[in-house]
This record gives sequence, C-alpha cells and structure tokens, in this order.
Amino acid sequence: MDTSQYMSMFLEEAMDNLQTLNDSLLQLEQEPDNIDKVNEIFRVAHTIKGMAATMGFNKVAELTHKMEDVLSEFRDGQLKVTQDVVTVLFKCLDTLEQMIKNIEEGVDEEVPIEEIIDQLEKISGNPQEESAVQNHAVTKEDNEVKVKDIESSSVNLNEYDINVVKQAGDKGFNAYEIKIDLSESTLLKSARAFLIFKNLEEMGEIIKSIPSAEDIENENFEFEIQLIFLTKSDEKKVYDTLINVSEVEKVDLKSVDIKSVKAKKMQANASNEAEIRAKVKVQAEQSSNISHKPAASGTRKKEDKKPVKKENHKKIHQSVRVDLERLDKFMNMVSELVINRTRLEQISSNYKLTELNETLEQVARTTSDLQDLVMKIRMLPLDTVFNRFPRMIRDLSVELDKEMELIIQGADTELDRTVIDEIGEPLIHLIRNAADHGVESKEERISKGKDPVGKIKLIAYQEGTKAVIKVEDDGSGIPVDRVKEKAEDMGINTDGMSDNDIKNLIFMQGFSTNKEVTDISGRGVGMDVVKTKISSLGGTVDLISEEGKGSTFIIKLPLTLQIIQVLLIGAGNETMAISLGYVDRVIDYSDDLIKITNNREVIIYNGNVIPLIRLYDKLGIERSDSKKNYIVIVKVGEKTVGLMVDSLLGQREIVIKPLGKTLQNLKEYMGATILGDGLVTLILDVASLV
Repeated sequence: MDTSQYMSMFLEEAMDNLQTLNDSLLQLEQEPDNIDKVNEIFRVAHTIKGMAATMGFNKVAELTHKMEDVLSEFRDGQLKVTQDVVTVLFKCLDTLEQMIKNIEEGVDEEVPIEEIIDQLEKISGNPQEESAVQNHAVTKEDNEVKVKDIESSSVNLNEYDINVVKQAGDKGFNAYEIKIDLSESTLLKSARAFLIFKNLEEMGEIIKSIPSAEDIENENFEFEIQLIFLTKSDEKKVYDTLINVSEVEKVDLKSVDIKSVKAKKMQANASNEAEIRAKVKVQAEQSSNISHKPAASGTRKKEDKKPVKKENHKKIHQSVRVDLERLDKFMNMVSELVINRTRLEQISSNYKLTELNETLEQVARTTSDLQDLVMKIRMLPLDTVFNRFPRMIRDLSVELDKEMELIIQGADTELDRTVIDEIGEPLIHLIRNAADHGVESKEERISKGKDPVGKIKLIAYQEGTKAVIKVEDDGSGIPVDRVKEKAEDMGINTDGMSDNDIKNLIFMQGFSTNKEVTDISGRGVGMDVVKTKISSLGGTVDLISEEGKGSTFIIKLPLTLQIIQVLLIGAGNETMAISLGYVDRVIDYSDDLIKITNNREVIIYNGNVIPLIRLYDKLGIERSDSKKNYIVIVKVGEKTVGLMVDSLLGQREIVIKPLGKTLQNLKEYMGATILGDGLVTLILDVASLV
C-alpha cells in the first residue's frame, strides 16, 4: 500500500509530538505527582505508536509500545517518577528522534534499539505479565453484559466508560455516539481515521472506539468507525468537523442517554463490577487514542471553522505548507525585481524621463510591500531553536552534578529562516560554556552566599533592524588574570588593553582558560566557533563579565540577510557598500584629528579615542587623488572604529548576492550587489574588518 502521500504529515506530526513529549517529561520530573501530565504523555506516545504502525515503521512502533508500558505504570501508581527513570525515557526519545530523522533523510542504517528496550523492560518488569493483563482485560470486556440501548446503541459501554460519561455530564460535557462511514475508495484507512481522531480530540475526548485503536492502527477494520465522544461543542459543530474530512461519506450522531444505560448496567453481577472496572481501565483509556496537543503552528483549530453546507465534503484550509525551496526562489525573484527597479530609476534619472517618475514611484511602493511580505513569510520564531535548551540544561545538570535553572524570555522574537537555521550551534556552545565554566557547584555557591540553584537566562528581543539574543549566567564570571596569563603564554601583548578587551580575547582561535578538557567544554574551540558563525551571519557577539557575579554574551543579528540598506563609499577607485546597521555617523577628515598611540592611528571624537583604519591600506587598493576624505564611524557591538574613505556616494537599498566558490574565502567581504547602473559592487564585512 502506497503511504508516500502521508509521509510529510507523519514526519511533521512525529517531530512535533516528540518535542511535546520532551517538554512534558521535563515538567513531570519537576512535578512527579501530576497525573494529568502522565496522561498527556501517554496519549502523545500512543499517537506516535499509531502513526508509525500505520506507516509501516514497526521499530518505531515497537519502541514506543515499550515506552507506553512504563508510562502506564506511572499512571496506575505502580512506578514512581525518578530522575533515573526519566533519563531512560529521554534516551528513548533521543533514539526515536534519530529514527525519524533517518526516515526523513532516507538513511537505511538501522538505529539499534535492543539496549534501550532492555532498559525499559527492566523498569516496567516482566513484559509478558503486562500483556497477559491486557489480554485478560479484553476478554473480560468481550464477555460483559451487552448494552443494546443508548437508546438502542450499538456501542458496548463498560462500567468505567459509564462513570466517565456521567462525570463528564456533571461538568457540562455532551456525550455523543458517532457512526462514521468512510468512502470505499479510501486508500489508507488508518491515516484517515487518525485525521478524524485528531480533529475530534481538538474539541473533546474520545472514550470508546469500535474498532479498537489497535485494530485501526493495523487497518483491521472495514469502512465504518463507531465512537463515544465527550465535548462541550454542539451537535452541528461536531457534524461539520467530521463531514469536512475528505473521504468521509456519512456521519450519524445521537446523544447518549446515560440514565438508560446505567439502569440496564445495574443488572450485571455487582461482585464482578470492581474487578472489571480495574482491569478494563488500561484498555479503555488506550481506546481513547490520540493526542490532545493543540494544532501545530500554521494550522488552525477546527473550532474556528465557519459552518459549511453539509453537501460540501471538501475541507476548507486557511493555511498551506510551502516547500522552503519555493520560498527561496520567491525571495530571489523579489531580489531581482529590486535590482531592476533601481536600474529603471537610474535610467529615468539619466534621461530625465519625468513622465516615467509617477509609474516608477508606484512600482517602488509595490516592490517594497512585496519585499516586506516575503520577508515576513520567511520569518520563524526563535522558539523553534530555544525549545531544545531546557532538556539540554537538565542533562548538563545531571552530568555536572550542579543545580541549574534555565529561564527563557522572548522566544516569540522572529528571525529570517536562514538565520534561525544557523544560530542553534553558537547558542549551544554559549549555554554549555555557561553551565560548565560559569555556574559554580552547589557547595561553592552556598559558601559565596548565592542561591544554590544557578540561573542561566536566554533572552531575545528586537532592536530596530536587528535581533538581540543574550545568554546570561549568575556564575563566577571570567577571571581577567587567567585570561591575561593565557594570552601572554600565546605571545599576545596585553599592555594598554582594558579589562573588557582582555576578556574578549576568549574569542580568539584556540583560546581556553580551562585547565582540563571535558566533554562539555575546554577544548578551546567553542568561543572561536561562536564568533566565526555569528560574523558569517552579519552579526556581532560581545562579552560583559564581572568576576564573582556572572557573564553575559550579547549577540546582535540582522533580521534578514537578503535585502539591506547600505552606504556606498569610494576607496581608491573602487566603489563599495557598508551596511547602514553598522554606521553610527560620518565626519569630515582632517589631519589634526589623527593621533598616534601604541604605534596605532586613532582619532579623538567627542572625547572618545577611536581606532582608525585607512580602508585603501587595509584592502590593498591604490589611493585616489581625492583632496577631500571622510571618516565613517562604525559600531560593531561594543566596539567603535573609524574607517577612512575617499568619497561618499549615497544611500541605497541593495540585494546581497553570495560571492561564489572562487571568492568565498575573502573574509573582508560579506557578498556583492548589482547597482542601478549595472555595476557589481562588493559589500564590506565590517565585523570582520573591526
């Protein structure tokens, strides 16, 4: 059976569900008695198992099934939530994630699961006994008194189900018996059933399913599904939600009359009631199936759906999934439009075609709106990166035997997808560094009068055209003396450097003050990688640290990497561009501004000493005969530098084009652009120059 059409849905849902499991397990470890959290974890694990079995990924289903055994023991109170048990469950999640990634990337290599299954079985006891209880429960349920009425229901309710319906009724829920007929042309019944269950569970809870969840997973049913469903929504909303799932032919709904059922049920043997109730609990709850997780980002909840006519069986969507390659092509086409718009403006100006101006202004406005729109479409919240860090801190806390807490603020700050894809690695380095180097041991913190639990903060916010990300810790800070000593060992002269400049030496290649190499950090590659990666994204990273109080790493990144405002300058006979994000101000050059200190040229401006870089010298360009020069004062993070240029050619909106393989090693440039007159111009990488 061809399941390829459902593959993208399976992969996306599986990764979302694994992230939910990850977050929920972290919360459960903090609140071991939170039975609602256990139930949520169980439901999500059951969803993954069902989806994997439907798609034919039996190893994933097998591993999730073993995980369910442990979770069901949490739920039944047979097993306590401890750090060791949660650690095994996290290993299980990591293994599942690797398996899903292999499926996504088409890697045939099998992920070994025997060891983790062995660990899960040791936790949950003898697996054969567990399945025997479940089989016994099914048999008991099959032999129960058949209740034919709800009025005249075809779904059998056991005592546990009746109590659930009764309690739900007391809380204002409606109970419906639903009969759904699928089209006989349905190719993948299980996947369609999964969509039905998913839609319903966004509105309420399914407490009974015929066929059972297991039969649905294995496609062991015809084209009819019967359910008992609890919801606060009315009959029409439930009907509309179901009939608009494609391949659903017919939906019958009727209310459950629990009093009638209860009266008939009382005739059953009272002595068997307690035994049946206990033993069918596992099976009945498993039958309730599939997760209560809210709709994934980008899809809307079914409650928001406007009523549609019943004869219209097609589902109405207000969002679509778009392949990232198409978005990139869209961005490139908009970029080309910007280039050609600029070219037209140049031609109009050269030939003084005034009648073209009005149309060109309209084209310019439309192009700008299109740019804004495509940029917003490409934006993603930082939450997609930040959501992996709570788990990482938990694991580091166990590994380093330190008590640590991660506080996240501003995870909804949005950045361009290309930046989001690249920012994860530097942040991992910084957070691991804070946990290993920064936060002290519990005993040391108590002796210093600090809170025994170390705090690591991850803060993000937007500042103009940049996004700012801060990684703060309240640990021991960076010792200036150790950095100075290490710098001198490496042959770096620190005379005349401020304490802050000395601390920032940790970003140099191969620099590490850690005397021991650990698995966490101390190899002298972390900070260098961070600096290089962030510079390649057109951003900056700065360090503020106070010994004994802690350290803060401040990352500033452009919100987008494609279209930026620049200042065009002349260096020698070359035209170059500097991103306006770096430009603080421009001043006229005069010889009396220049001073020499430590054999370096500086200028004194507004009482500040600013290092000077003569751009034509730095880039090896022949100086022009220009009588007048300018100094462009640029700010890169906390550093300010003056760039001496030969001429100023105005401000432009330009499109960044990559340099290609031949020139990609030129670190002084971040890319190139095409100006309105067709001239190819290099864009200076100011962060790298400074």
